[in-house]
Amino acid sequence: MLTLTKYGKIIVYTLLLIYTLLVLVPFLMMISNSFKTMRDIYLKPFSLPTNPSLKNFVDAWNQAGIGRGYLNSIIIAGSAVVGIVIISSLFAYAISKYEFKGRRFLFIYSMLGLAFPARLAIIPIYLLLRDLHLTNSRLGLIIIYIAVNIPFSIFLLKNFIDGVPNELSEAARIDGANPLQIYRHVVLPLIKPAISIVSIVSFVNVWNDFFFPLIFINDRSKATITLAVSIFFGEYANRWNLLFTSLTLAVAPTIILFLIFSKQFIAGMTQGAIK
Repeated sequence: MLTLTKYGKIIVYTLLLIYTLLVLVPFLMMISNSFKTMRDIYLKPFSLPTNPSLKNFVDAWNQAGIGRGYLNSIIIAGSAVVGIVIISSLFAYAISKYEFKGRRFLFIYSMLGLAFPARLAIIPIYLLLRDLHLTNSRLGLIIIYIAVNIPFSIFLLKNFIDGVPNELSEAARIDGANPLQIYRHVVLPLIKPAISIVSIVSFVNVWNDFFFPLIFINDRSKATITLAVSIFFGEYANRWNLLFTSLTLAVAPTIILFLIFSKQFIAGMTQGAIK
């Protein structure tokens, strides 16, 4: 086990404290300023609100269409996560537990997505979706997000599936189970921690993304929550009170999601570290 000296602990705790402050201070400022007026934000940006009001939340909700943005983001992120989990787990199961020609090539090819960001291929992606008449549609975004998040999901799930004993699959096969039944009733229950990690990470990535909705969505009724928030960025001035409020509303679901599933997330990370 790694042990630290007294001075080593001081250095580590100091670095952790600095990192915590770098993360928490902007976040707390955003929440605090969401209860202030524009005048208070300019005069006392780092102080607590003297007369907190919910008026900013009402105005931001109505003017930016936060409710509609929530609905679009939930549909897109939820559908993308389901597609990512199903496709990546089936792919990882196949290349982990079955021997066939081209198996290694398929795995390496899928890992190329980790090396090359999808944004580098935005022009061919746009042309492809345009030819398929999927621009300015939720389905087009769902397909993009599934494709973008599959490489990491395959990499993670394959490592977990590799740890599933082959004897369990053989025993199920002897009992008459087919490959899909083995995948569903044997493999999936044993990799639930990994599926939790894939689901949470993919959901947060899709929910927080601003780039692809900005490029492919031009109808405000189909705008995601991140695109809806951008209405408060002006060409010459920003409406900071409503911007901070809308950002607070935008990040709230991901924080709640992590708090609900934090045990599963930590369990998956711990199990992966042990492996």
